[in-house]
Order: sequence, then structure tokens, then C-alpha cells
Amino acid sequence: MKFYLSVRLRVAYVVIFLLACQTGFAQIRLPKLISDGMVLQRDAKLKVWGWAKAGEKITVQFKNKNYKAVTDANDKWQVELPAMPTGGPFTMDIIGNSRIQLRDILIGDVWFCSGQSNMVHQLNIHDVTYAKEIEAANYPHIRQFWVPTTANLQSPQPDLPNGQWKSAVGQDVRPFSAVAYFFAKKLYATYKVPIGIINASVGGTPIEAWISEEGLADFSDLKTIVSTNKDTAYVNSVNRKQPIRPTQPADLGLVGNTKWFDGSYTPKGWRTINIPGYWEDQGLKDLNGIVWYRKETEVPASMMGKPANVFLGRIVDADELYINGKQVGKTTYQYPQRRYKVPADVLKAGKNVFVIRVTNTSGKGGFVPDKPYCLFAGADTLDLKGTWQYKVGTAYRPFSAEGLAGGNPAGGINAQNQPTALYNAMVAPEINYAIKGVCWYQGESNAGKPQEYQTLLPALINDWRRLWKQESLPFLYVQLPGFMEYNYQPSESSWAILREAQLNALKIPNTAMVVAIDLGEWNDIHPDNKKDVGERLALTALKTAYHENLVSSGPIVQSVTIDGGKIVVRFTNVGGGLITNDGEDLSEFAIAGSDKKFVWAKAKIEGDNVVVWSDEVPTPLYVRYAWADNPVNPNLYNKEKLPASPFRTDN
Repeated sequence: MKFYLSVRLRVAYVVIFLLACQTGFAQIRLPKLISDGMVLQRDAKLKVWGWAKAGEKITVQFKNKNYKAVTDANDKWQVELPAMPTGGPFTMDIIGNSRIQLRDILIGDVWFCSGQSNMVHQLNIHDVTYAKEIEAANYPHIRQFWVPTTANLQSPQPDLPNGQWKSAVGQDVRPFSAVAYFFAKKLYATYKVPIGIINASVGGTPIEAWISEEGLADFSDLKTIVSTNKDTAYVNSVNRKQPIRPTQPADLGLVGNTKWFDGSYTPKGWRTINIPGYWEDQGLKDLNGIVWYRKETEVPASMMGKPANVFLGRIVDADELYINGKQVGKTTYQYPQRRYKVPADVLKAGKNVFVIRVTNTSGKGGFVPDKPYCLFAGADTLDLKGTWQYKVGTAYRPFSAEGLAGGNPAGGINAQNQPTALYNAMVAPEINYAIKGVCWYQGESNAGKPQEYQTLLPALINDWRRLWKQESLPFLYVQLPGFMEYNYQPSESSWAILREAQLNALKIPNTAMVVAIDLGEWNDIHPDNKKDVGERLALTALKTAYHENLVSSGPIVQSVTIDGGKIVVRFTNVGGGLITNDGEDLSEFAIAGSDKKFVWAKAKIEGDNVVVWSDEVPTPLYVRYAWADNPVNPNLYNKEKLPASPFRTDN
């Protein structure tokens, strides 16, 4: 009897399924972007689209009006809504053979934010610096749609695999891009209209990955790569070729009954080393492998019974932290800041043993200087910098990448770094969605070939304007900040050349650039100060997209004239006047004659001009300002406290 009922139930389910297929029941599907909580662009015609059974009639009901469409032969339907003023929340009903209702819809301004890791970096990653911002976040009208990381080598995709709109309220603000959040927050404070952020960004990716195939029409080498990558058999064959990696020796720290992190372990044969610092600079020549660090530290009783945290700056590459034999935290790659919470039962008054297992596969391994290394609980802080003990767990044998396609030691094709792959998967699905403008923060991954950026950045701008069908779509972008070691002599710089390409893109109408030369960190490609970047981006938006009469940029070189033994540089965007931000003499100006051998120069402000000279160059022809990966003290600003862009005249 039970078997008979089971068969009848199965037959019923099959019948229901077949009827559903015939009638189109539950066939309406919407793109992930069109969902509960979305922000629609005000004062612009709006497209609402989706998929259903071919021939199915669709009605979109919004703000007491109906908009009708018939699903085409490709199962797609689309309606166009008229421009509407700001407002909400609203509901939207999509009705066919089934019905979908979307709730909590706002109408305001939508910004498409894209680029690489500095646009990715979430408030959660910077939650110590911005702890108060996160705690106070209560902005239900600021919302973000986080586009999931995905790539496609074949063609533009119609939809995203997943995604949802989130409001900047409570803990939901943590996944917000920090730059985009501070950008949106300033705009919201100014206009009190809903702000939607569509964040499509991926760390470590080049600009060409974000440009469509059509947008790369003038780049024959890149188009060849796009075409080749469409051959799935070729891509699979390359990806099957793996580096010839030798079997690595076991980590001695994990061999045997007593591990080096155990509380019962007695250290033997350990040497001294300093934290912070790289082990290659402290006697371990060209070592790739695993190095253990150990320190016995007295923790005062006053730190007991309180939430405790350990800051370990940044570590190259991966690390595991143990305290008194218990693992407290781990990170698998070099870029995140190490900030670990210590469970309440781990610390004890008196002697505590800290052990850090560090793994590095290339370059210098160890602890990045000029970062915080401490334990703190309540109002007490215990410094962890200084002398530690170390012992090598294993030294990796070198391996050869010989025989791999392109000699790539990583092996295979990394799809997200391929031309047009991110456009196909992460931008194309949003092209129908009306936006106010674009915020772009990228360039680090193109700094190896900076001259190419002169044409790639304009190509991206023109491509996205064509695709969104907005010839004057506001395009705002961030110039690369200072990064890497300071050089106290005039020098060449690939980062400076890329900044020059970004500066030159201002020739394109309705673009604006944030100068961030003063917001970098010499030892961190992901500087902590995201607030000033976001707020400066908002300033450029107020000027470029909202047409406010204000100074939105620091001084930009306009013209250069030679006056005897001096060079006179004239600037735009001087605002209330040119100043030095530290009250000292101008610095970072260099000058050269026909030999193009640059020397440091004297410089002074005269009105909207800077006059530059050097007794070493009696017949000057060329001038540079802040021309370095990381200039030491670029102190030319306007009175609005915005820095001047680096430049050169000898290109």
C-alpha cells in the first residue's frame, strides 16, 4: 500500500511539472541586479528586463502604472519606464503566467564602482581604523550591490551567478567597499537622495580585463589573445600543464610528537631575529620556505578578563599565530593586515609563549616594517616588536617553469587577468541598468607596462560610455598613490609614468581625477586611508556630475614657459591660491637641460605659477614634480588642501 501511494505521488509530481512547462508557470526570471532593495537611477529612462517563455505577455506594475512587453523568441522581455524623481520605498510587480513582487525599491543616484583591490577593500578589512564609522552606520538609503567575482573567456554574459542589495546599516555595512562607502556617504549628506553602489571590482586585475572585445578593436595583440582564449581546448591544454614542482621537505616544526607551537615544547638551536623585518635582511640568504618565530612575553594581570587582540602588521606571505599552544589566527596571503582576536581562555598572567609560523614562496619573507605589532586588552598595550627567536622549519627546493606556456611559473591561464574576461562576466550583465556615473580605482596591475595605459584608460572610458549609451557619462578615477621605497635622488619611475597616463585622460570631456599622491603608504599597496579617497571622489562628482561651483581638484599643470635660467609653471585648479601644506619651501621639483639629467631644483610660488631653477642647470628645458614611485614630500597644494598632481615636461 505504501509503495502504491509513493508511485501515485511521483506520477502527480511529474504531471505538475509537465503542466508547469506547458503553461509557463513560474517561468519569469529577473536578473540578479533587479531585486528587492534596489536603487533605480532618478531622472533617467529605466529598463526593466528578464526572461520568460517565448510569447509570454509580461506586465510590469510600478507606481500605479502598467508597462507591457511580449517575450521574444530568445525568451527575453524588456520594458522601458519613464524618468522619475527621487523617492521610495516602492514595490514593483512583474506579472506573466506567474508573478514576482519586488519590495523596498528606492529612486536616487546609482554609481558603478570598479577597479582592483583598492576598490575592493571592504570596511571590514579596515575595521580598526573605521570602527566608529561601522558602529554608527545607519544609512538605509545608501545601498550596495556587490558583484561576485567571476570571469568568462567566451562572450558577454546575460546575468550574474548571484548577488543582492544591502543597506549601510549595522553589520551589513562591513562588506561595503570602503572607498565607495565614503563616496556615497558624502553624496548622501549633500543631497539626501538614495545612493546605490554597484561594486564590480577584483584585486590584482589589469585594465584590459574590464574592456569589451569591441572596445579593444585598436589593440591587435589583445584581440589576438581574446580570440585564442575562446578556444576551450587550447585553454584546457595550457591549464593542464603544471609547473615541475619538486617534493618539498617536511616542516620540522610539525614532525614528531611535540610540535614547535606546543606549550610543552623546549626550544633547541633557535637563533635571534628582529620583528619587524625580512629574514633575508637578517642572515637567511635567498630562503623560500617556512620559518618559525618564538617569543616568551610577560603579560600583566591587568590585561586578564578583557577582550584582547593581537596586531601583527603585515606578513609575507602566510602565517599562523599560536599563543600558549593554541592557534589564534591564520592568513593565507600577504596583503591583509593581521588583526587577530584572542579567545578569553588563552592568555594568562605572567609568562605567555607566542609562536608564529611564516610561509614564503618567493622574494623576501617576514614582517613588513613600519606596521603595528602589539597585544592589547582594554587600555593596556604590550609591544611585540623587538628580538624574537627563529628556526627554519623547511627550506623549499627551487623549481623550474621551463616548458610551460609563456614560462608562467604559476602555470595555466588565469581567466580574471585575461583581456575582456571581467567585462564579459561582471560588467556586461549591468549594461542595461541606468547609472549616474562611474568611479574607477585601478592601475597597480598595469604599472609594469605603464605606457600602454595612455591608450587603455581612454579605451575603457569610451567603451563603457558606448555600452551604456551615454556619451558624457561622468567618469571619475583615482590616480595611483605613493608606494614603495622613498628615493632621495631624481629617478625614473613606472608608477609615475602610469600616473601621467591618468593625468592625460583628463583631456577626455566629463572626466575627473582624484590626486592621491599623499594618501599612500610606502610599505603597503593597500593604504589604510580610504576615507579621504572616497571623499575626494565625491568632490569630483559634485563638480563633474552635479555641476556644483567648487574646487574639486588640486593644482594641475597647465603650461610651462622658459624665462632665462628659470622655468615658469602655470597651474589650473589653484582655488584660493597655491600653498605648501607644511609651510616649508616647495620640494620635489627637479630640472634638466638638453641632456635630460635631472637635479633637484629650488622653487617658489608666484601667484598661480611656480618658478623653478637650479644653479647647476643654467639653461633649463625640462621640469618634473613628484616624479617617483613614492615621492618623499610632495607639498604643493591649493588652499582647499588638495594636492597637486605629479607631472613632467620631458616626455
